[in-house]
Amino acid sequence: MPEICRFFGIVILMYFNDHEPPHFHARYGSDSARFEIESLALLGGSLPARVRGLVIEWAALHREELEGNWVRLRKGRAPLKLDPLQ
Repeated sequence: MPEICRFFGIVILMYFNDHEPPHFHARYGSDSARFEIESLALLGGSLPARVRGLVIEWAALHREELEGNWVRLRKGRAPLKLDPLQ
C-alpha cells in the first residue's frame, strides 16, 4: 500500500484498486482507520480523538489532491506524495 504522507507519527496510505467509495487509510501506532475523501467521514477502524482530528484537518487541506491520487491509483499509476500537516 503506497504511503502518501507522514506527519506527527501518522501515516497516510492508499491502496491500488481499492473498493469504493474513494477513501484513504491512516495509521498511528497499532491503530488504523479509513476515511471517505468527499465527506471525511470515518468509514471504519479507530484512532485516538486527537489523532483523528489531525487526520481530518490534514485531509481537508488536501482533499483535491487525495481525489487526484484516487484516480491515479485506479489507473494503475503511482500516487503523488502530499505535504504533511505543519
